[in-house]
Amino acid sequence: MIQITDLQKRFGSKVAVDIKNYTIHQGDMLGLVGNNGAGKTTLFRLILDLLKADRGNVTIDDIDVSRSEEWKSYTGAFIDDGFLIDYLTPEEYFHFIGKMYGLKKEEVDERLLPFERFMNGEVLGQKKFIRNFSMGNKQKVGIISAMLHHPQLLILDEPFNFLDPSSQSIIKHLLKKYNEEHRATVIISSHNLNHTVDVCPRIALLENGVIIRDIKNEHNSAEKELEDYFNIRVEEETAGEAPEETGQTPMQETQAMTEQTD
Repeated sequence: MIQITDLQKRFGSKVAVDIKNYTIHQGDMLGLVGNNGAGKTTLFRLILDLLKADRGNVTIDDIDVSRSEEWKSYTGAFIDDGFLIDYLTPEEYFHFIGKMYGLKKEEVDERLLPFERFMNGEVLGQKKFIRNFSMGNKQKVGIISAMLHHPQLLILDEPFNFLDPSSQSIIKHLLKKYNEEHRATVIISSHNLNHTVDVCPRIALLENGVIIRDIKNEHNSAEKELEDYFNIRVEEETAGEAPEETGQTPMQETQAMTEQTD
C-alpha cells in the first residue's frame, strides 16, 4: 500500500505537487491523467525518492521512502530513457538487471519469453547498443526491465509513448495480465486517455499538482467524465478563438493538443 500524506513539491514559485492525503491499495491498477505540467512525473519521482519533497512524505508498506531503501527490492519503474544503461546491448542490460535481483541468466531468459510479441524481433539479437535503438525500442527495453524481477509495485510514466499501435495493444494486455496474476500494484501515467481508460479500473485526475478527482472506471465508464473535463479545459483555453473543425471527438482533440505540448 502507498500512503501519500501532506506531500508538497515546489519549483520556485510553482507548486508542482500538493496532495494532502491519498492511498493506493495493494493490487490497484491506477492511471494518472492530467494536462502537461499537471504533476504526474513529479509525483512519480517523489514516490520513487528521486526528488526530495519540500513537505510531507510517501510510505510504501509503512516504509518512509526517504528513510529506507527496503521498498526498492520489490519495486520496478521506468520513467524515461535516462533509466537505461545505454552503452549495453538489451541482452546485457536485462542480465545486469536480473543479477541485481538475484536472478540467474537462465531465469532472465525465461522471464523474457512472455515479451516476445512485444519485442517483435526488434530488440534481442540485434548486436547493437541500446543507445542506437529507436525511441520505441528503447521504451520496450525500459518497460521490460522494470517488470523483469516481478515487482509488487510497478510504476510506468507514459508507457505508450513512441510505441506503434500493435505494441500499444500488446503492452495493455501484458499490464492487465501482470496486475491480475501477481496481484501487483500498477501505476501508469499517460497523455493517451483512451489507453488509460482501457487499462485502469481506477483513475486519478491531476490539475496543478492536486488530485481533484478519484474516479472508479468500470467498463470504460470514466471516459465520459474525462471527456467532459478536458473538453471544458479546452473551451476555457480557447475562449474567444474561432472554433476549428477537426473531425475528432473532444477527447481526441485534447489528446492531440497535449501531445503537441509534451
